Amino acid sequence: MIKKAPSDKAGVTLVTFEFPVAIWAESVHLVGEFNGWDQNSHPLTRGRSDDAWSITLELEAGREYQFRYLVDGREWHNDWNADKYVPNNFGGDNSVVTT
Repeated sequence: MIKKAPSDKAGVTLVTFEFPVAIWAESVHLVGEFNGWDQNSHPLTRGRSDDAWSITLELEAGREYQFRYLVDGREWHNDWNADKYVPNNFGGDNSVVTT
């Protein structure tokens, strides 16, 4: 799930990315254009009672960003509530968020 909110900073949107706990995972990372597809720079967190893994980013408003979730360093997942999807070079799709 993706939640968007205006930021106090001009031209910035706060975007919260959530990954469901129903998919069992030791770790979940947000990987995308906003971090150069770095597989380690944006770990999602969750507390014991949280319904989802989550992370909030400040992203430039008025843009589209491709992304995916990397689970346990080996399984790629899309966000099925993304704004749209685009084909990637690996025979699958990337999720897209529009700010």
